[in-house]
Amino acid sequence: MEKTVIALDLGTTGNRAIAFDKNGRLIHSSYREFPQIHPKPAWVEQNPFDILNTAVKVLNETVEYCRSYEIVSLGITNQRETSVVWDKNTGKPVYNAIVWQCRRTAGVCEDLSEYRKLIKEKTGLFLDPYFSATKIKWVLDNVDGAKNLAEKGDLIFGTVDSWVLWNLTGGSVHATDASNASRTLLYNINTLKYDEELLKIFGVKESMLPLVCDSNYNFGTAEKKITGKSIPIVGILGDQQASLFAHSGFEKGVIKNTYGTGLFAMIETGNKIYASDKLVATVAWKLDGETYYALEGSIFTGGEIVRFIKDNLGIINSAAESSDAAKSVTSNEGVYFVPALSGLGAPYWNPDARGLIIGLTGAADKNHIIRAALESLAYQTKDVVIEFGNTLKSGFDLSKYKLRVDGKVSENDFLMQFQSDILNMTVEKAGFTEMTAFGIAGLSAVGTGFWTDEMFRGFKKTEKIYSPRIEDNVRSVLYSKWREAVLKSLNWA
Repeated sequence: MEKTVIALDLGTTGNRAIAFDKNGRLIHSSYREFPQIHPKPAWVEQNPFDILNTAVKVLNETVEYCRSYEIVSLGITNQRETSVVWDKNTGKPVYNAIVWQCRRTAGVCEDLSEYRKLIKEKTGLFLDPYFSATKIKWVLDNVDGAKNLAEKGDLIFGTVDSWVLWNLTGGSVHATDASNASRTLLYNINTLKYDEELLKIFGVKESMLPLVCDSNYNFGTAEKKITGKSIPIVGILGDQQASLFAHSGFEKGVIKNTYGTGLFAMIETGNKIYASDKLVATVAWKLDGETYYALEGSIFTGGEIVRFIKDNLGIINSAAESSDAAKSVTSNEGVYFVPALSGLGAPYWNPDARGLIIGLTGAADKNHIIRAALESLAYQTKDVVIEFGNTLKSGFDLSKYKLRVDGKVSENDFLMQFQSDILNMTVEKAGFTEMTAFGIAGLSAVGTGFWTDEMFRGFKKTEKIYSPRIEDNVRSVLYSKWREAVLKSLNWA
């Protein structure tokens, strides 16, 4: 009987299950979206049962398609930080999942601002609504009965991987992996344990929290009555870590960037934690007891700017038009677009920054604005890559690195060439769009012996390689003007 490994990718807007065969080929893919809930401006929620039910549906569809295969294992990757709090006795959430994008806990962060330095030292993270602990605190403080349930030991928390794992195993496994735990603001990445001082700061009992396991751990079995077959669940990774793993981010000389709604650049730093006041330090993965770390730059507005110029400005009819529009002009004509629609993330961390278009003259037209919008993604990525270098110092030689890219917006040919130009670095575009799923499939398959490590590396295909084409002096002038534009956008609100 032929064998397969299944990746369950729990995304922000939908869930996907993909089956791969022994040669790393995609056998089947199933995808279903679920609704986003916006009760107030800047609040983002999801119904936990929408997350679970769509996950089960795509799994069932994939298992049914693969009925003639032996399913070796199931790996889970997930949108990080999104938080679910539920009653372990009834299995019912006490509130909707609070999504990573939700900003409702800005006031909580302000109230706890005296602990910012301590939190950064222990977790590698910023005190920000982005991460899970402030979301848990909000539920405990604002949902009737939640605090009492927690005091009795009946309330438990999990990121999306934990919530789905708990349900797939019939409520028998409450666990997560180190990559997800490291995004909670409660996990000390130095000691690799939940931190008593952090728990006290946020008012969270450790009994609420999932067991933290290795990323390639055997987490239990998905029950036959739920998925149609009993399937070993081997491997859990946060989505950006899974993407880094898929790009062989464990190799020297690799930076990964995912071009989605936002941009997520990561570089693995081995067994060493590097402190940075502009980047997040996080667990990349923990394999067989050995922990590997990464630096990450989260950029709030990436591909979202393409949607913005289409829907809000109306200067393109489809995202696909943007590349040709940008190529139709020979330069940006001095126009810069700082896409601070929700403030600026790494490396500026300025929530009061606001978007601007600057440098307009009578010679500029809509194509220059489109070009400037796309160029802004490349400039923001360069901002983060420079900060990688500033943080790693002697351990970082830019000339020895390449940028491996994925995500929907990486299909934009103009952007990828300009990214190579402005970084003065080779850009390798993945030949497979679902690199997050491929990454967790690889972790799971190698963990079970279905694939060898060498096989997994060999399965990765590069669709296109971009090499820099512009002169150093041109690159320098373009980037210096970008930095000037960014400075004008800061602290505007």
